[in-house]
Amino acid sequence: MKFMKRIIVVSLIAVFALPALAQIREIPKIVEETFANQYPNAEHVEFKDFVVKVLVEFEWKGDRMMATYTNKGLWKGSEKEWSFEKLPTEVKDGFEKSKFGDGAWEVEETAMLLLPGGSEQYRIEVRKSDVQKKYLFFNTTGRLLRTSVTL
Repeated sequence: MKFMKRIIVVSLIAVFALPALAQIREIPKIVEETFANQYPNAEHVEFKDFVVKVLVEFEWKGDRMMATYTNKGLWKGSEKEWSFEKLPTEVKDGFEKSKFGDGAWEVEETAMLLLPGGSEQYRIEVRKSDVQKKYLFFNTTGRLLRTSVTL
């Protein structure tokens, strides 16, 4: 009877432990190399593998950032923590002139987005209630490009 219990316990451990180990893989070297070339001297680097993409959280030149790469090492973009006060005047004006700048929507978070091709965008997360939350994407001239619902 004790032998049977041991077999069951070992089987259960194997059933639950092996799938977890199967999902762990090394970060593709091409991603690590591309990141190192793009952000030399980055500090506190943490890679997060999502199979089809890799997120890299890090500090660079005193800023907290996150970069996204495909698993083939292609850079998809980076995000830099930002504050509303640091936004360019044109972006602040664009926000205030939009329907979200009427005071009913509260600014939760702001980020600068660095995109392939050298373009920049600014993302402002706004909240009207616990249910109504949106991301607003502005270009450098303050034009609202798009909105998306967030949780």
